[in-house]
Amino acid sequence: MATEDLPSEFDVVILGTGLAESVVAAAFSRVGQRVLHLDRRSYYAGHWASFTFNALLTWIQQHHEEPQPEEVQDWSSLLEEGEELIPLSNSDSIRNLQVFCFTSEEDEEEESPNTTEEERGGADEDAVRETSETESADSKDEETNQKTEEREEQAPQTKGEEPEADQPTPSAAQSQSEPTKKKISYTQLLKEGRRFNIDLVSKLLFSRGSLVDLLIKSNVSRYAEFKNVTRILTYRHGQVEQVPCSRADVFASRQLSVVEKRKLMRFLTSCVEETEEQRAYHGRPYLEFLCDQQLGDNLQHFLIHSIAMVTEDTPTEDGLAATRHFLRCMGRYGNTPFLFPVYGLGEIPQCFCRMCAVFGGIYCLRHSVSCLLVDKETNRCKGVIDSRGHRISCSHFVVEEGFVGTDRKRLATPTRYLSRAVLITDNSILPGNSDQQVSMVTVPPIAAGGPTVKMVELCPSTMTCMPGTYLVHLTCQSVGSAFDDLSPVVTRMFRTPQSHDQVTGPSVLWCLYFNMADGSGLEVEGHDLPSNVFLCSGPDGALGHEHAVRQAESIFLKILPEEDFCPPAPNPEDIIYDGETTSSTTGEEEKEEGERGEEEKEKEVLEEKQSLQAEE
Repeated sequence: MATEDLPSEFDVVILGTGLAESVVAAAFSRVGQRVLHLDRRSYYAGHWASFTFNALLTWIQQHHEEPQPEEVQDWSSLLEEGEELIPLSNSDSIRNLQVFCFTSEEDEEEESPNTTEEERGGADEDAVRETSETESADSKDEETNQKTEEREEQAPQTKGEEPEADQPTPSAAQSQSEPTKKKISYTQLLKEGRRFNIDLVSKLLFSRGSLVDLLIKSNVSRYAEFKNVTRILTYRHGQVEQVPCSRADVFASRQLSVVEKRKLMRFLTSCVEETEEQRAYHGRPYLEFLCDQQLGDNLQHFLIHSIAMVTEDTPTEDGLAATRHFLRCMGRYGNTPFLFPVYGLGEIPQCFCRMCAVFGGIYCLRHSVSCLLVDKETNRCKGVIDSRGHRISCSHFVVEEGFVGTDRKRLATPTRYLSRAVLITDNSILPGNSDQQVSMVTVPPIAAGGPTVKMVELCPSTMTCMPGTYLVHLTCQSVGSAFDDLSPVVTRMFRTPQSHDQVTGPSVLWCLYFNMADGSGLEVEGHDLPSNVFLCSGPDGALGHEHAVRQAESIFLKILPEEDFCPPAPNPEDIIYDGETTSSTTGEEEKEEGERGEEEKEKEVLEEKQSLQAEE
């Protein structure tokens, strides 16, 4: 909406379109609140966004450029008596970006040069600019159009459809007989860039998690489409192995002996309910509990790293709670507990934004808030001044934490960071008979004191990468820079110029490393802000979305404690617009009109007969 057409008064103004802010916006709009939702960026979802390959290159280029100092405006003329200004900042939590390209520049070249993106220099940047003239991160609308075109060209796998079960890796003789696949060039990646949807944050949806429950309850799920994560893998003894999770997986596994299978099934069955024996281990390491259950190294590894997804010294009660949650989510939509949204995680915040807009919310991208207008006496925010100098009154203000200075925020812990890596590869980490596998991989610490790495591998049927490639996301808690934390895992599991000759994994065509702030350290309350201003943190390091959903619900209930959080939205065909009558009334009127029509027809027939008789 044009700035000059904006109303001057709202119930809630929200700055930032991340997941928590978008859920809050949808919840308020659904119960009739007047919502204005702004974002200074040109795309939705903030640090939860998904980019095409070319748009991601533009995003990287923008972060490499030195930020221009913002012009300080004097808005004191807009102040009324008894008011003061609180200026907002504009900080970014992305740092340590490093880009590497290991594939050839042109299609004709067979061998890939070991050059980085920076070494390519100006010629490469010109090529990127030429390719992305019609497709840049400066317009999310363009990305939406691209996705629409892509839907027409590639029919996505329907909801609930599952790929074939994973089969053992083909033998060496079989692989030798197969024709050598031509390596994809950097030019091809640019040309097919709109087929990629690359997430800044890597997460999955637990099938019985809070986000899936909210999507179903609010009826927002109709705006998105999902795929099952088809297998769970782990990295052990230098090899990638499939983790047996369901009963069928356990009995089909070739990695476990018959005795181990029985022990695993007995243990998983006993985990469903808490017992006195389990309570006796509270406060003691989960590994100690598993050892006392007479479970061998294989089973301990699977249970700690791939099912509970905890560390060896995690307290037993937490390890068992994580195991139960995993088991509860099994079998609801597939053979693993996880779902992934088609076209990437950036779709989820946009789905909630769409619901907000349907119920009257107003959206403005490339539009920010410069400062808050605060009543000195009550310490409440009366309104905001936007980046164009317009005064907008509001009852409540919700803001992404990046717009608030660190001197006004209260952190539970010093700011922690997540290390992220995004790889485009030419094959799956564990090839099988099906090339449409979506895999969750856990990589225990490679060195003592190192981080545990969570890896998600996406195939082309998720509409996140072009055919012939796979998109791999790696995430861990930062110890150093993202490159220092994750490159040892990449060089061990994938083929890069730095890998040893014996590495037989897929080749990395292109990769990106960066660090982003971990949003879990932000306190809920206690900030040096007006009482009706609420902060939303960015993505956290957990695999699920519980932190963001819990935060959004908490903010909503503080403002409207008597209202239902995200009640079900009616189906479009059930909505009655102003001036329309209800379906029952309409039906009665149609019935009456039908009866009148029949009577008129009978009269016409009688009159026609009488006129014929008169003529005779």
